[in-house]
Amino acid sequence: MPIFDPPRPWTSSYAPGVPSDLGEINGSLLDIVEASARDYPDAVALEFFGQETTYRQLQESIERAAAGLHQCGVRAGDPVAIILPNCPQHIIAFYAVLRLGAVVVEHNPLYTPRELRKQFSDHGATHAIVWSKVAPTVQEFPADLTVNTLISVDITHAMPALMRIALRLPVPSLRAKRAQLTSPVHGVLKWEQILAHEPIASSHPRPGVSELAIIQYTSGTTGDPKGASLTHRNLLANAMQAGAWIPEVQRGAGTVFYAVLPMFHAYGLTLCLTFAMSMAARLVLFPKFDPDMVLDVTRKRPATVLPLVPPIAERLLIRARERGISLAGTGIGVSGAMALDAKLVEPWEAATGGYLVEGYGLSECSPVLMVNPVAPNRVAGSIGLPIPGTEVRVADQDDLNRDVAVGAPGELLVRGPQVFSGYYGRPEATAAVFHDGWFRTGDVVTMDEKGFLRVVDRIKELIITGGFNVSPTEVEIALRQHPAIADAAVVGLPSGHSGEEVVAAVVMDAGVELDEQDVRDFVRGILTPYKVPRRLFVTDELPTSMIGKVLRRQVREQLIESTKDQ
Repeated sequence: MPIFDPPRPWTSSYAPGVPSDLGEINGSLLDIVEASARDYPDAVALEFFGQETTYRQLQESIERAAAGLHQCGVRAGDPVAIILPNCPQHIIAFYAVLRLGAVVVEHNPLYTPRELRKQFSDHGATHAIVWSKVAPTVQEFPADLTVNTLISVDITHAMPALMRIALRLPVPSLRAKRAQLTSPVHGVLKWEQILAHEPIASSHPRPGVSELAIIQYTSGTTGDPKGASLTHRNLLANAMQAGAWIPEVQRGAGTVFYAVLPMFHAYGLTLCLTFAMSMAARLVLFPKFDPDMVLDVTRKRPATVLPLVPPIAERLLIRARERGISLAGTGIGVSGAMALDAKLVEPWEAATGGYLVEGYGLSECSPVLMVNPVAPNRVAGSIGLPIPGTEVRVADQDDLNRDVAVGAPGELLVRGPQVFSGYYGRPEATAAVFHDGWFRTGDVVTMDEKGFLRVVDRIKELIITGGFNVSPTEVEIALRQHPAIADAAVVGLPSGHSGEEVVAAVVMDAGVELDEQDVRDFVRGILTPYKVPRRLFVTDELPTSMIGKVLRRQVREQLIESTKDQ
Protein backbone atom coordinates (compact mmCIF):
# COMPACT_ATOMS: atom_id res chain seq x y z
CA MET A 1 0.00 0.00 0.00
CA PRO A 2 1.25 3.53 -0.71
CA ILE A 3 2.60 5.43 2.27
CA PHE A 4 1.16 8.70 0.97
CA ASP A 5 -2.57 8.13 1.41
CA PRO A 6 -4.98 11.04 0.94
CA PRO A 7 -4.96 13.78 2.04
CA ARG A 8 -1.92 14.27 -0.13
CA PRO A 9 0.92 15.74 1.93
CA TRP A 10 1.99 18.20 -0.73
CA THR A 11 -1.31 20.10 -0.77
CA SER A 12 -0.52 21.60 2.64
CA SER A 13 2.49 23.29 1.00
CA TYR A 14 0.45 24.88 -1.80
CA ALA A 15 0.48 28.65 -2.10
CA PRO A 16 -2.68 30.49 -1.01
CA GLY A 17 -5.48 30.21 -3.56
CA VAL A 18 -4.18 27.05 -5.26
CA PRO A 19 -6.85 24.31 -5.31
CA SER A 20 -6.02 20.72 -4.41
CA ASP A 21 -7.76 19.33 -7.49
CA LEU A 22 -9.24 20.26 -10.85
CA GLY A 23 -12.84 20.58 -11.88
CA GLU A 24 -14.43 18.71 -14.75
CA ILE A 25 -12.58 18.83 -18.08
CA ASN A 26 -14.85 19.26 -21.11
CA GLY A 27 -14.68 20.55 -24.66
CA SER A 28 -11.50 20.71 -26.69
CA LEU A 29 -8.40 22.83 -27.16
CA LEU A 30 -10.40 24.92 -29.63
CA ASP A 31 -12.27 26.44 -26.70
CA ILE A 32 -9.08 28.13 -25.52
CA VAL A 33 -8.76 30.68 -28.32
CA GLU A 34 -12.50 30.87 -28.98
CA ALA A 35 -13.22 31.87 -25.38
CA SER A 36 -10.46 34.49 -25.40
CA ALA A 37 -11.71 35.86 -28.74
CA ARG A 38 -15.24 36.03 -27.37
CA ASP A 39 -14.32 37.69 -24.08
CA TYR A 40 -11.41 39.90 -25.24
CA PRO A 41 -11.76 40.30 -29.03
CA ASP A 42 -9.68 43.47 -29.25
CA ALA A 43 -6.94 42.38 -26.86
CA VAL A 44 -3.57 41.65 -28.46
CA ALA A 45 -3.03 37.90 -28.74
CA LEU A 46 0.28 37.81 -30.62
CA GLU A 47 3.22 40.17 -31.02
CA PHE A 48 5.90 39.36 -33.61
CA PHE A 49 8.71 41.86 -34.21
CA GLY A 50 6.23 44.54 -33.13
CA GLN A 51 3.39 43.38 -35.41
CA GLU A 52 0.24 42.79 -33.35
CA THR A 53 -2.63 40.35 -33.90
CA THR A 54 -5.83 40.62 -31.85
CA TYR A 55 -7.78 37.64 -30.58
CA ARG A 56 -10.57 38.42 -33.07
CA GLN A 57 -8.07 38.39 -35.95
CA LEU A 58 -6.42 35.23 -34.65
CA GLN A 59 -9.74 33.38 -34.44
CA GLU A 60 -10.73 34.43 -37.95
CA SER A 61 -7.36 33.31 -39.35
CA ILE A 62 -7.76 29.92 -37.65
CA GLU A 63 -11.19 29.46 -39.23
CA ARG A 64 -9.91 30.50 -42.67
CA ALA A 65 -6.89 28.20 -42.42
CA ALA A 66 -9.11 25.31 -41.33
CA ALA A 67 -11.23 25.79 -44.44
CA GLY A 68 -8.12 25.92 -46.62
CA LEU A 69 -6.69 22.75 -45.09
CA HIS A 70 -10.03 20.97 -45.50
CA GLN A 71 -9.99 21.95 -49.17
CA CYS A 72 -6.55 20.31 -49.38
CA GLY A 73 -7.98 17.03 -48.11
CA VAL A 74 -7.21 17.19 -44.39
CA ARG A 75 -9.82 15.15 -42.50
CA ALA A 76 -10.56 14.21 -38.90
CA GLY A 77 -7.93 11.86 -37.50
CA ASP A 78 -5.30 12.70 -40.12
CA PRO A 79 -1.81 13.42 -38.77
CA VAL A 80 -0.61 16.81 -40.01
CA ALA A 81 3.08 17.67 -39.61
CA ILE A 82 4.02 21.18 -38.49
CA ILE A 83 7.66 22.19 -38.94
CA LEU A 84 7.86 25.83 -37.90
CA PRO A 85 9.78 28.14 -35.58
CA ASN A 86 7.89 30.41 -33.22
CA CYS A 87 5.75 32.67 -35.40
CA PRO A 88 2.05 33.62 -35.73
CA GLN A 89 1.58 31.11 -38.55
CA HIS A 90 2.59 28.34 -36.14
CA ILE A 91 -0.26 29.13 -33.74
CA ILE A 92 -2.81 29.56 -36.53
CA ALA A 93 -1.77 26.25 -38.13
CA PHE A 94 -1.87 24.44 -34.78
CA TYR A 95 -5.46 25.39 -34.00
CA ALA A 96 -6.64 25.11 -37.62
CA VAL A 97 -5.52 21.48 -37.75
CA LEU A 98 -7.34 20.78 -34.49
CA ARG A 99 -10.48 22.55 -35.78
CA LEU A 100 -10.81 19.77 -38.36
CA GLY A 101 -10.42 17.05 -35.75
CA ALA A 102 -7.03 16.26 -37.28
CA VAL A 103 -3.88 15.56 -35.25
CA VAL A 104 -0.91 17.92 -34.91
CA VAL A 105 2.56 16.41 -35.16
CA GLU A 106 5.21 18.90 -34.04
CA HIS A 107 8.75 18.77 -35.45
CA ASN A 108 12.00 20.59 -34.76
CA PRO A 109 12.71 22.70 -37.88
CA LEU A 110 16.46 22.37 -37.22
CA TYR A 111 16.41 18.59 -37.53
CA THR A 112 18.53 17.03 -40.24
CA PRO A 113 16.78 15.42 -43.24
CA ARG A 114 17.56 12.02 -41.77
CA GLU A 115 15.92 12.86 -38.44
CA LEU A 116 12.82 14.25 -40.13
CA ARG A 117 12.49 11.22 -42.40
CA LYS A 118 12.65 8.93 -39.37
CA GLN A 119 9.76 10.70 -37.68
CA PHE A 120 7.67 10.93 -40.86
CA SER A 121 8.12 7.21 -41.44
CA ASP A 122 6.76 6.65 -37.94
CA HIS A 123 3.63 8.82 -38.04
CA GLY A 124 2.95 8.64 -41.78
CA ALA A 125 1.59 12.17 -42.24
CA THR A 126 0.76 13.05 -45.85
CA HIS A 127 0.06 16.73 -45.07
CA ALA A 128 2.78 19.11 -43.85
CA ILE A 129 2.91 22.81 -43.00
CA VAL A 130 6.57 23.79 -43.05
CA TRP A 131 8.97 26.70 -42.81
CA SER A 132 10.13 27.78 -46.26
CA LYS A 133 13.72 26.92 -45.31
CA VAL A 134 12.67 23.30 -44.62
CA ALA A 135 10.29 22.81 -47.56
CA PRO A 136 13.05 21.63 -49.99
CA THR A 137 14.04 18.93 -47.47
CA VAL A 138 10.48 17.57 -47.38
CA GLN A 139 10.24 17.82 -51.18
CA GLU A 140 13.25 15.52 -51.42
CA PHE A 141 11.83 12.78 -49.19
CA PRO A 142 12.05 9.31 -50.77
CA ALA A 143 9.02 7.91 -52.60
CA ASP A 144 7.89 5.80 -49.63
CA LEU A 145 7.26 9.01 -47.64
CA THR A 146 4.54 10.60 -49.72
CA VAL A 147 3.57 14.11 -48.63
CA ASN A 148 0.54 14.93 -50.78
CA THR A 149 0.01 18.41 -49.35
CA LEU A 150 3.11 20.51 -48.72
CA ILE A 151 2.44 24.06 -47.57
CA SER A 152 5.36 26.48 -47.35
CA VAL A 153 5.37 29.29 -44.77
CA ASP A 154 7.40 32.47 -45.21
CA ILE A 155 7.51 33.76 -41.62
CA THR A 156 8.56 37.26 -42.76
CA HIS A 157 4.99 37.76 -44.01
CA ALA A 158 3.90 38.07 -40.36
CA MET A 159 6.31 40.94 -39.72
CA PRO A 160 5.47 44.67 -39.88
CA ALA A 161 5.34 46.04 -43.45
CA LEU A 162 8.33 48.35 -42.99
CA MET A 163 10.46 45.48 -41.72
CA ARG A 164 9.48 43.30 -44.70
CA ILE A 165 10.45 46.12 -47.07
CA ALA A 166 13.77 46.64 -45.28
CA LEU A 167 14.63 42.95 -45.58
CA ARG A 168 14.36 43.25 -49.35
CA LEU A 169 16.82 46.13 -49.61
CA PRO A 170 20.15 45.40 -51.37
CA VAL A 171 22.11 45.69 -48.13
CA PRO A 172 24.39 42.73 -47.27
CA SER A 173 23.48 42.66 -43.57
CA LEU A 174 19.75 42.74 -44.34
CA ARG A 175 20.10 40.09 -47.02
CA ALA A 176 21.88 37.88 -44.52
CA LYS A 177 19.08 38.45 -42.00
CA ARG A 178 16.46 37.58 -44.60
CA ALA A 179 18.36 34.41 -45.52
CA GLN A 180 18.13 33.32 -41.88
CA LEU A 181 14.36 33.77 -41.86
CA THR A 182 13.18 32.51 -45.25
CA SER A 183 14.20 30.85 -48.51
CA PRO A 184 12.59 30.80 -51.97
CA VAL A 185 10.73 27.58 -52.69
CA HIS A 186 8.85 26.41 -55.79
CA GLY A 187 6.23 23.84 -56.62
CA VAL A 188 4.36 23.96 -53.32
CA LEU A 189 1.29 25.65 -51.85
CA LYS A 190 1.87 28.95 -50.09
CA TRP A 191 0.40 29.61 -46.65
CA GLU A 192 -1.32 32.73 -48.00
CA GLN A 193 -3.33 30.49 -50.36
CA ILE A 194 -4.60 28.55 -47.37
CA LEU A 195 -5.66 31.74 -45.57
CA ALA A 196 -7.50 33.03 -48.65
CA HIS A 197 -10.54 30.80 -48.01
CA GLU A 198 -13.79 31.85 -46.38
CA PRO A 199 -14.04 30.77 -42.71
CA ILE A 200 -15.06 27.17 -42.16
CA ALA A 201 -18.75 26.59 -41.45
CA SER A 202 -19.65 26.69 -37.77
CA SER A 203 -21.53 23.42 -38.28
CA HIS A 204 -18.34 21.56 -39.23
CA PRO A 205 -17.82 18.72 -36.69
CA ARG A 206 -15.51 19.44 -33.76
CA PRO A 207 -13.23 17.02 -31.89
CA GLY A 208 -14.23 15.58 -28.53
CA VAL A 209 -12.32 15.87 -25.29
CA SER A 210 -11.06 12.27 -25.48
CA GLU A 211 -9.86 12.44 -29.08
CA LEU A 212 -6.20 12.52 -30.07
CA ALA A 213 -4.90 16.08 -30.46
CA ILE A 214 -1.12 15.88 -30.71
CA ILE A 215 1.65 13.39 -31.36
CA GLN A 216 4.59 14.77 -29.40
CA TYR A 217 7.92 13.06 -30.06
CA THR A 218 10.18 12.29 -27.16
CA SER A 219 13.58 10.60 -27.23
CA GLY A 220 13.67 7.03 -26.00
CA THR A 221 16.55 5.09 -24.53
CA THR A 222 16.57 2.90 -27.65
CA GLY A 223 17.12 5.89 -29.93
CA ASP A 224 13.94 5.12 -31.89
CA PRO A 225 11.47 7.97 -32.26
CA LYS A 226 8.39 7.50 -30.09
CA GLY A 227 5.38 9.76 -30.39
CA ALA A 228 3.47 10.44 -27.19
CA SER A 229 -0.26 10.42 -27.98
CA LEU A 230 -1.82 13.37 -26.18
CA THR A 231 -5.56 13.97 -26.16
CA HIS A 232 -7.49 17.21 -25.90
CA ARG A 233 -8.20 16.24 -22.28
CA ASN A 234 -4.49 15.81 -21.51
CA LEU A 235 -3.53 19.23 -22.85
CA LEU A 236 -6.59 21.06 -21.54
CA ALA A 237 -5.88 19.62 -18.09
CA ASN A 238 -2.27 20.82 -18.13
CA ALA A 239 -3.31 24.34 -19.17
CA MET A 240 -5.90 24.35 -16.37
CA GLN A 241 -3.31 23.07 -13.89
CA ALA A 242 -0.88 25.83 -14.88
CA GLY A 243 -3.59 28.44 -14.39
CA ALA A 244 -4.54 26.99 -11.01
CA TRP A 245 -0.91 27.09 -9.89
CA ILE A 246 -0.53 30.86 -10.34
CA PRO A 247 -3.92 32.34 -9.41
CA GLU A 248 -2.34 35.79 -9.07
CA VAL A 249 -1.99 35.93 -12.87
CA GLN A 250 -5.36 37.17 -14.02
CA ARG A 251 -7.00 36.29 -17.32
CA GLY A 252 -7.31 39.19 -19.72
CA ALA A 253 -5.64 41.70 -17.40
CA GLY A 254 -2.74 42.77 -19.59
CA THR A 255 -0.88 39.52 -18.93
CA VAL A 256 2.24 39.11 -21.07
CA PHE A 257 3.98 35.81 -21.91
CA TYR A 258 7.28 35.51 -23.77
CA ALA A 259 7.67 32.58 -26.17
CA VAL A 260 11.44 32.24 -26.08
CA LEU A 261 11.19 28.45 -25.84
CA PRO A 262 10.43 26.61 -29.10
CA MET A 263 6.75 25.73 -29.38
CA PHE A 264 7.55 22.40 -31.04
CA HIS A 265 8.93 21.35 -27.64
CA ALA A 266 6.32 20.07 -25.16
CA TYR A 267 7.31 22.68 -22.57
CA GLY A 268 6.98 25.65 -24.93
CA LEU A 269 3.84 24.19 -26.46
CA THR A 270 1.89 23.99 -23.20
CA LEU A 271 3.13 27.20 -21.57
CA CYS A 272 2.70 29.29 -24.73
CA LEU A 273 0.46 27.64 -27.32
CA THR A 274 -2.21 26.58 -24.82
CA PHE A 275 -1.78 28.15 -21.37
CA ALA A 276 -0.98 31.68 -22.58
CA MET A 277 -3.87 31.59 -25.05
CA SER A 278 -6.26 30.35 -22.34
CA MET A 279 -5.32 33.41 -20.25
CA ALA A 280 -6.16 35.81 -23.11
CA ALA A 281 -2.56 36.96 -22.73
CA ARG A 282 -0.31 38.88 -25.10
CA LEU A 283 2.14 36.27 -26.39
CA VAL A 284 5.39 37.81 -27.63
CA LEU A 285 6.93 35.42 -30.16
CA PHE A 286 10.67 35.05 -30.71
CA PRO A 287 11.71 32.76 -33.61
CA LYS A 288 14.87 31.98 -31.65
CA PHE A 289 16.32 33.08 -28.34
CA ASP A 290 18.27 36.30 -28.70
CA PRO A 291 18.97 38.06 -25.38
CA ASP A 292 19.14 41.49 -27.02
CA MET A 293 15.79 40.98 -28.72
CA VAL A 294 14.21 39.85 -25.45
CA LEU A 295 15.66 42.78 -23.55
CA ASP A 296 14.41 45.26 -26.15
CA VAL A 297 10.88 44.00 -25.51
CA THR A 298 11.44 43.95 -21.74
CA ARG A 299 12.20 47.68 -21.72
CA LYS A 300 8.74 48.34 -23.17
CA ARG A 301 6.67 45.51 -21.75
CA PRO A 302 8.14 43.10 -19.15
CA ALA A 303 6.88 39.54 -19.10
CA THR A 304 4.27 38.57 -16.55
CA VAL A 305 5.21 34.92 -17.14
CA LEU A 306 8.51 33.91 -18.70
CA PRO A 307 8.95 30.17 -19.37
CA LEU A 308 12.67 29.46 -19.72
CA VAL A 309 15.56 27.11 -19.11
CA PRO A 310 18.48 28.06 -16.80
CA PRO A 311 20.91 29.05 -19.59
CA ILE A 312 18.37 31.59 -20.84
CA ALA A 313 18.02 33.13 -17.37
CA GLU A 314 21.78 33.29 -17.01
CA ARG A 315 22.35 34.91 -20.40
CA LEU A 316 19.60 37.47 -19.80
CA LEU A 317 21.13 38.47 -16.47
CA ILE A 318 24.58 38.89 -17.98
CA ARG A 319 23.39 40.80 -21.05
CA ALA A 320 21.07 43.05 -19.01
CA ARG A 321 24.04 44.07 -16.84
CA GLU A 322 26.20 44.69 -19.91
CA ARG A 323 23.55 46.91 -21.53
CA GLY A 324 22.37 48.58 -18.35
CA ILE A 325 18.79 47.37 -18.88
CA SER A 326 16.59 46.65 -15.90
CA LEU A 327 14.74 43.35 -15.65
CA ALA A 328 12.45 44.82 -12.99
CA GLY A 329 8.82 44.02 -13.56
CA THR A 330 9.45 40.52 -14.91
CA GLY A 331 6.95 38.58 -12.83
CA ILE A 332 7.35 34.82 -12.77
CA GLY A 333 10.21 32.91 -14.34
CA VAL A 334 9.24 29.26 -14.73
CA SER A 335 12.30 27.08 -15.26
CA GLY A 336 12.06 23.56 -16.63
CA ALA A 337 13.57 20.88 -18.88
CA MET A 338 16.79 20.76 -16.82
CA ALA A 339 17.98 21.26 -13.25
CA LEU A 340 17.97 24.85 -11.99
CA ASP A 341 21.10 25.81 -10.06
CA ALA A 342 19.99 27.28 -6.74
CA LYS A 343 22.77 29.88 -7.12
CA LEU A 344 20.91 31.43 -10.05
CA VAL A 345 17.67 32.01 -8.15
CA GLU A 346 18.87 34.81 -5.85
CA PRO A 347 20.41 37.11 -8.51
CA TRP A 348 17.42 36.58 -10.84
CA GLU A 349 14.88 37.43 -8.15
CA ALA A 350 16.96 40.43 -7.04
CA ALA A 351 17.12 41.73 -10.62
CA THR A 352 13.44 41.16 -11.47
CA GLY A 353 11.65 41.59 -8.17
CA GLY A 354 9.71 38.46 -9.13
CA TYR A 355 10.06 34.73 -8.67
CA LEU A 356 12.16 32.09 -10.41
CA VAL A 357 10.70 28.64 -9.72
CA GLU A 358 11.72 25.23 -10.97
CA GLY A 359 9.33 22.69 -12.41
CA TYR A 360 9.49 19.18 -13.81
CA GLY A 361 7.71 17.29 -16.54
CA LEU A 362 7.86 14.87 -19.42
CA SER A 363 6.44 14.96 -22.94
CA GLU A 364 4.28 11.98 -21.98
CA CYS A 365 2.64 14.17 -19.32
CA SER A 366 1.72 17.16 -21.47
CA PRO A 367 4.39 17.90 -19.93
CA VAL A 368 4.07 19.57 -16.50
CA LEU A 369 3.89 17.41 -13.34
CA MET A 370 5.59 19.39 -10.55
CA VAL A 371 6.32 23.07 -9.92
CA ASN A 372 7.65 24.95 -6.94
CA PRO A 373 5.12 27.24 -5.26
CA VAL A 374 5.15 30.83 -6.50
CA ALA A 375 5.47 31.82 -2.88
CA PRO A 376 8.11 32.33 -0.18
CA ASN A 377 8.10 28.61 0.72
CA ARG A 378 9.59 27.59 -2.65
CA VAL A 379 12.55 25.25 -2.21
CA ALA A 380 15.51 25.98 -4.48
CA GLY A 381 17.10 22.77 -5.70
CA SER A 382 13.85 20.83 -5.64
CA ILE A 383 11.47 20.20 -8.55
CA GLY A 384 8.60 21.37 -6.36
CA LEU A 385 5.22 19.85 -5.61
CA PRO A 386 2.74 17.81 -7.67
CA ILE A 387 0.33 20.25 -9.33
CA PRO A 388 -3.44 20.02 -8.71
CA GLY A 389 -4.99 16.74 -9.83
CA THR A 390 -1.62 14.98 -9.98
CA GLU A 391 -0.90 11.91 -7.86
CA VAL A 392 2.60 10.60 -7.23
CA ARG A 393 4.26 7.61 -5.66
CA VAL A 394 7.92 7.11 -4.77
CA ALA A 395 8.24 3.39 -5.33
CA ASP A 396 10.84 0.81 -4.40
CA GLN A 397 12.82 0.16 -7.58
CA ASP A 398 12.87 -3.57 -6.83
CA ASP A 399 9.18 -3.78 -5.93
CA LEU A 400 7.01 -1.12 -7.58
CA ASN A 401 4.03 -2.20 -5.47
CA ARG A 402 5.76 -0.85 -2.37
CA ASP A 403 6.43 2.80 -1.58
CA VAL A 404 9.63 3.85 0.14
CA ALA A 405 9.80 5.78 3.41
CA VAL A 406 9.79 9.58 3.48
CA GLY A 407 13.19 10.88 2.37
CA ALA A 408 14.31 7.58 0.82
CA PRO A 409 15.09 7.34 -2.92
CA GLY A 410 12.68 5.54 -5.22
CA GLU A 411 11.29 5.63 -8.73
CA LEU A 412 8.79 8.40 -9.40
CA LEU A 413 5.42 7.06 -10.55
CA VAL A 414 2.63 9.44 -11.54
CA ARG A 415 -0.95 9.57 -12.70
CA GLY A 416 -3.32 12.40 -13.50
CA PRO A 417 -5.46 13.87 -16.29
CA GLN A 418 -2.36 15.17 -18.10
CA VAL A 419 -0.71 11.73 -18.38
CA PHE A 420 -0.82 10.25 -21.88
CA SER A 421 -2.48 7.00 -22.89
CA GLY A 422 0.50 5.60 -24.76
CA TYR A 423 2.99 5.87 -27.61
CA TYR A 424 1.57 6.22 -31.11
CA GLY A 425 1.51 2.78 -32.72
CA ARG A 426 3.78 1.31 -30.00
CA PRO A 427 1.73 -0.97 -27.70
CA GLU A 428 4.80 -2.80 -26.35
CA ALA A 429 6.64 0.43 -25.55
CA THR A 430 3.47 1.72 -23.90
CA ALA A 431 3.09 -1.37 -21.72
CA ALA A 432 6.71 -1.02 -20.59
CA VAL A 433 6.20 2.43 -19.07
CA PHE A 434 3.03 1.73 -17.10
CA HIS A 435 2.67 -0.20 -13.85
CA ASP A 436 -0.82 -0.87 -12.55
CA GLY A 437 -2.10 2.38 -14.08
CA TRP A 438 0.86 4.49 -12.94
CA PHE A 439 3.29 6.03 -15.44
CA ARG A 440 6.92 5.22 -14.70
CA THR A 441 8.97 8.37 -15.19
CA GLY A 442 12.31 6.57 -15.04
CA ASP A 443 13.63 9.12 -12.55
CA VAL A 444 14.76 8.35 -9.02
CA VAL A 445 13.53 10.96 -6.53
CA THR A 446 13.16 11.66 -2.84
CA MET A 447 10.14 13.28 -1.19
CA ASP A 448 10.30 15.16 2.10
CA GLU A 449 7.55 15.37 4.71
CA LYS A 450 6.12 18.53 3.08
CA GLY A 451 5.81 16.87 -0.32
CA PHE A 452 8.76 18.55 -2.07
CA LEU A 453 10.54 16.29 -4.54
CA ARG A 454 14.16 16.15 -5.65
CA VAL A 455 15.60 14.21 -8.58
CA VAL A 456 18.62 12.23 -7.41
CA ASP A 457 19.24 9.86 -10.32
CA ARG A 458 17.92 8.82 -13.69
CA ILE A 459 17.01 5.28 -14.56
CA LYS A 460 16.62 6.22 -18.18
CA GLU A 461 19.92 7.27 -19.66
CA LEU A 462 18.73 10.28 -21.60
CA ILE A 463 21.04 13.29 -21.64
CA ILE A 464 19.39 16.66 -21.05
CA THR A 465 21.37 19.44 -22.67
CA GLY A 466 20.04 22.98 -22.95
CA GLY A 467 16.57 21.68 -22.14
CA PHE A 468 16.52 19.09 -24.96
CA ASN A 469 16.59 15.31 -24.60
CA VAL A 470 19.40 13.46 -26.37
CA SER A 471 19.32 9.70 -26.76
CA PRO A 472 22.83 8.24 -26.21
CA THR A 473 21.99 5.33 -28.51
CA GLU A 474 21.15 7.65 -31.39
CA VAL A 475 24.48 9.47 -31.09
CA GLU A 476 26.40 6.20 -30.70
CA ILE A 477 24.86 4.86 -33.91
CA ALA A 478 26.01 7.98 -35.74
CA LEU A 479 29.54 7.77 -34.30
CA ARG A 480 29.93 4.12 -35.28
CA GLN A 481 29.25 5.05 -38.89
CA HIS A 482 32.49 7.04 -38.96
CA PRO A 483 35.09 4.97 -40.84
CA ALA A 484 37.74 5.41 -38.13
CA ILE A 485 35.60 4.54 -35.07
CA ALA A 486 35.20 0.94 -33.94
CA ASP A 487 32.91 1.56 -30.98
CA ALA A 488 31.48 4.40 -28.91
CA ALA A 489 29.66 5.15 -25.67
CA VAL A 490 27.85 8.46 -25.20
CA VAL A 491 27.04 9.98 -21.80
CA GLY A 492 26.20 13.34 -20.27
CA LEU A 493 28.66 15.17 -18.05
CA PRO A 494 27.65 18.03 -15.76
CA SER A 495 27.84 21.46 -17.36
CA GLY A 496 27.44 24.82 -15.72
CA HIS A 497 25.77 26.25 -18.81
CA SER A 498 23.51 23.57 -20.30
CA GLY A 499 22.69 21.08 -17.55
CA GLU A 500 24.67 18.32 -19.19
CA GLU A 501 27.23 18.17 -21.97
CA VAL A 502 27.11 15.41 -24.58
CA VAL A 503 30.46 13.60 -24.56
CA ALA A 504 31.67 10.36 -26.09
CA ALA A 505 34.24 7.72 -25.28
CA VAL A 506 35.41 6.17 -28.56
CA VAL A 507 37.47 3.16 -29.53
CA MET A 508 39.45 3.90 -32.68
CA ASP A 509 40.34 1.43 -35.41
CA ALA A 510 43.85 0.02 -35.09
CA GLY A 511 46.54 2.53 -36.03
CA VAL A 512 44.15 5.44 -36.49
CA GLU A 513 44.36 8.65 -34.47
CA LEU A 514 41.37 10.73 -33.47
CA ASP A 515 40.61 13.83 -35.51
CA GLU A 516 38.06 15.34 -33.16
CA GLN A 517 36.85 18.07 -35.49
CA ASP A 518 36.43 15.62 -38.36
CA VAL A 519 34.32 13.33 -36.20
CA ARG A 520 32.12 16.18 -35.00
CA ASP A 521 31.61 17.40 -38.57
CA PHE A 522 30.68 13.86 -39.59
CA VAL A 523 28.08 13.51 -36.83
CA ARG A 524 26.73 16.98 -37.58
CA GLY A 525 25.82 15.70 -41.04
CA ILE A 526 23.59 13.06 -39.43
CA LEU A 527 22.20 14.72 -36.31
CA THR A 528 21.07 18.17 -35.24
CA PRO A 529 23.87 20.27 -33.64
CA TYR A 530 22.84 19.95 -29.98
CA LYS A 531 23.26 16.17 -30.23
CA VAL A 532 26.86 16.37 -31.48
CA PRO A 533 29.42 15.44 -28.76
CA ARG A 534 31.17 18.50 -27.38
CA ARG A 535 34.16 16.38 -26.36
CA LEU A 536 35.54 12.99 -27.39
CA PHE A 537 37.84 10.75 -25.37
CA VAL A 538 39.83 7.87 -26.81
CA THR A 539 39.86 4.61 -24.87
CA ASP A 540 41.26 1.16 -25.62
CA GLU A 541 38.03 -0.57 -24.64
CA LEU A 542 34.61 0.16 -23.17
CA PRO A 543 33.39 -1.47 -19.95
CA THR A 544 30.70 -4.06 -20.68
CA SER A 545 28.40 -6.40 -18.79
CA MET A 546 28.59 -10.19 -18.94
CA ILE A 547 26.30 -10.14 -21.96
CA GLY A 548 28.39 -7.51 -23.73
CA LYS A 549 26.22 -4.46 -23.06
CA VAL A 550 28.22 -1.24 -22.66
CA LEU A 551 27.95 0.05 -19.09
CA ARG A 552 27.35 3.73 -19.65
CA ARG A 553 27.25 4.47 -15.93
CA GLN A 554 30.83 3.21 -15.58
CA VAL A 555 31.88 5.18 -18.64
CA ARG A 556 30.40 8.31 -17.11
CA GLU A 557 32.12 7.72 -13.77
CA GLN A 558 35.48 7.17 -15.50
CA LEU A 559 35.12 10.34 -17.56
CA ILE A 560 34.13 12.41 -14.52
CA GLU A 561 37.19 11.11 -12.68
CA SER A 562 39.52 11.78 -15.61
CA THR A 563 38.26 15.35 -16.08
CA LYS A 564 38.29 16.44 -12.43
CA ASP A 565 41.36 18.63 -12.84
CA GLN A 566 40.43 20.06 -16.25
